[in-house]
Amino acid sequence: MDQTPQAAKPNGGAVANGKSHAHNESAEARERLMGDLKQAVQDAETWLRNAATANTEDLGMVKARFEDTLRTAKRDLLKLEDSVIARGKMAAQATDHYVHDHPWKSVAAGAAIGVIVGLLIARR
Repeated sequence: MDQTPQAAKPNGGAVANGKSHAHNESAEARERLMGDLKQAVQDAETWLRNAATANTEDLGMVKARFEDTLRTAKRDLLKLEDSVIARGKMAAQATDHYVHDHPWKSVAAGAAIGVIVGLLIARR
C-alpha cells in the first residue's frame, strides 16, 4: 500500500494502472455505504419507537426518510460492487499478462504452492 503523501509524488498521486484511484473510490464507497446503513437502522428504530404514539403525518415523514436512506444505501452498494468487480477484472488481466510473459516462473510458483499445500495436508 502506498503511504507517500500525494504532494510529494510527481504525478499528484495518480498511479499508472489506476490502483490508487480505484482503492480510494472503493474506500469512499464503503464509508458512504456504512453511513447510509447506520442511518437506515437509526431511522427504522425511530420509526418503530414512534409508531404507537405518532400521527400518520410524522410516520409518513419518517418512512419517506427511511426509504430515501435505503435507496441511497442500495445505490452505494451497487457502486461498491462495480468497483470490486472492476478491481477483480484488473487483477485477473494482470495475472493473465504475467503468466503469458513469464510462463516458467508461473509454473514454478504453482509447483511451489502445490508442494506447500501438499505438505500441510500430509501433516494433518
